[in-house]
Amino acid sequence: MEHNVKSPEPSTLARQEGTVRWVVAIAAIALIFDGYDLVVYGTIVSTLLNDPTQLGEIGPATAGVLGSWALFGVMVGALTTGAVGDYLGRRKIMITGIIWFSVFMGLTALAPNVFAFGALRFATGLGVGALVATAGAVVAEFAPKGKRNYYNAIVYSGVPVGGVLASRLAIVLLDHVGWRGLFLIGATPLLFLLPMALAKLPESPEWLMARGRTEEAQRVSIRTGVPIAEPEPAATVDVPVSAPGETKIGFRALASRKYALPTLLLGLMSFAGLLLTYGLNTWLPQIMSQFGYGKSYSLAFLLVLNAGAVFGGLIASVGADRIGAKRVVSTTFFLAALAMVVLTLQLPFGLLLALVAVAGVGTIGTQVLIYGFVSNYYNSAAGGAGVAWCAGFGRLGGIFGPLIGGLLMAAGVENHVAFYVFSAVAIVGALVTACVPLRNSETQLPASSAARVELSK
Repeated sequence: MEHNVKSPEPSTLARQEGTVRWVVAIAAIALIFDGYDLVVYGTIVSTLLNDPTQLGEIGPATAGVLGSWALFGVMVGALTTGAVGDYLGRRKIMITGIIWFSVFMGLTALAPNVFAFGALRFATGLGVGALVATAGAVVAEFAPKGKRNYYNAIVYSGVPVGGVLASRLAIVLLDHVGWRGLFLIGATPLLFLLPMALAKLPESPEWLMARGRTEEAQRVSIRTGVPIAEPEPAATVDVPVSAPGETKIGFRALASRKYALPTLLLGLMSFAGLLLTYGLNTWLPQIMSQFGYGKSYSLAFLLVLNAGAVFGGLIASVGADRIGAKRVVSTTFFLAALAMVVLTLQLPFGLLLALVAVAGVGTIGTQVLIYGFVSNYYNSAAGGAGVAWCAGFGRLGGIFGPLIGGLLMAAGVENHVAFYVFSAVAIVGALVTACVPLRNSETQLPASSAARVELSK
């Protein structure tokens, strides 16, 4: 069967390209501040540990708990968004998330004690979680089908970019504005990103059509140039209509026979990736300072960790498009494990920086690849829930990362033990990734995409 599809007018394509650029920019900037929130705490841990006049007496174990409170909030926010996002719409969730995390980031700068600081970090995490879980869905609904992986990599690379920003600002400004000033910087999206989103972030025509708001969907489609996806005819589906798993939608689909095992494994992948991401970003400066490096050098390691994730993650995403995300994620996990073991050796400073960059690719960069892997693994009935599950369940790993680092520091173990523990987690991540079942083809296209390919032959 052949379908004659009329090519869009040049003016329509231009409007769509402009809309996609704005949507990707807004989502990427939002995740830059997710990354900023992730790393800024790691840059101030030493200050809070060494100066009880800031929030009171804080030990390493308490510092680890404080680092985990924000991540617990992110987990709750991501899972909640996965449950209600399809009902409220992407635009409302994004705008609410921007307002929420900006306000509570600013309030955190005013925290008078440890309890208030932890509570406000949890509240900030709720807004961050909403943005993390929504960004992928926004890209999927606005970006052209042939460029979704590319735009997804750009958006989620905002997280390590935010880490670089936090590290750099801490090196330059921490002695001048203190940790409270750094948190106030994290509240600035309220001043520029919120107006940008209100003016330039439309609701998805696809979502409007799904909610029965046909006329509004058509108006938005004309204004933005974003086409409304038409339902595929029954003949294009490459599974039997009677297949019970295909009738399930959302979180129910994740528990189906088809997706139950992959969902568990993908969740464990995200768990390992985020444990490493948050554990290293929280404790790397402190670990390296105990190896004899001063504060500026320790923050430089944090900067290189995230910079390596930005550039290495984008390069790895190209490889993922060519040979498959599963192979690339397994490889980057293993490279992280190897780099962290070698970091325990007495090596020249330049070589240490290179190894930290490799560790960044294999931890933070790997997590960027995991989000892309997950968003392309499921069919349309389970895609949104799959991303929300991995973002939410994975944050449990993010919670454990700072806790494990804090417990190791509090126990007084030798510094290299922390690297060995994180290395073991990376190896587990590589093994779990290798066990994820391939789908119907080696190209790992979603079922609906495979069907469209068959029609085009």
